[in-house]
Amino acid sequence: VNGTGSASANGFLMQAIFRMGIPVSGKNVFPSNIQGLPTWYEIRANKDGHTARSERVDLMVAMNPKTYAQDIEEVRPRGVVLYDSSWSLEEDLMREDIEFFGVPFSQICVEHFKGSRQQILMKNVCYVGVLAGLLNIDLDILGGIFEEKFGKKPKLVELNNSAVRLGYDFALENFECPVRSHLELMDGNKSSVLMTGNMAAGLGCVYAGATVGAWYPITPSTSLMDAFRGFCGTLRKDPETGKNRY
Repeated sequence: VNGTGSASANGFLMQAIFRMGIPVSGKNVFPSNIQGLPTWYEIRANKDGHTARSERVDLMVAMNPKTYAQDIEEVRPRGVVLYDSSWSLEEDLMREDIEFFGVPFSQICVEHFKGSRQQILMKNVCYVGVLAGLLNIDLDILGGIFEEKFGKKPKLVELNNSAVRLGYDFALENFECPVRSHLELMDGNKSSVLMTGNMAAGLGCVYAGATVGAWYPITPSTSLMDAFRGFCGTLRKDPETGKNRY
């Protein structure tokens, strides 16, 4: 996935796959710079539990026109590219050995949501809805995730469910769903929890005895310290006095 502000949406997608019982992992891919260059988020799901990062791309969500050429080049033959068709895709990028699904995400969100910020955020959630249709993900699973994430903010739950439904309905009305490489329910995640590598590192720091953390706040280090601080708040409190021990 390559898109602006898509971190939360990608997390929703990965959680949904995990809750289907399918072994899955995700990874942010950052360029080595401080200039705000494009970033990607890679998700790998595999029935046999092979979830390490792979250079093979079966499905690319291309949401950044500046990287269309690179994104499309990385897709394997017979793979799939999902892109925002609110703007035309150059003909010389249309490979014959992969399948293209164009969805007018920007147009849909301008028509259904208010304000530019809301439209940008919901565009990302909308592509999760399209992927739900293409990949055979139950919308009830995503709805449950939204309820857990935004339960105290009913309007956010409603907004996210609306965006997912818009994408899902568009996919079913305009494409043959599900696609060849789709998802099926499994039971492959028994006794497992889903967390990022930085969350695991933060938890490891707590159990290793760390009580102090200092860092320069920049991606991708900040999420490690956020996790460390969060776990300290839960695990490093004196049970009798309630005082912090970090």
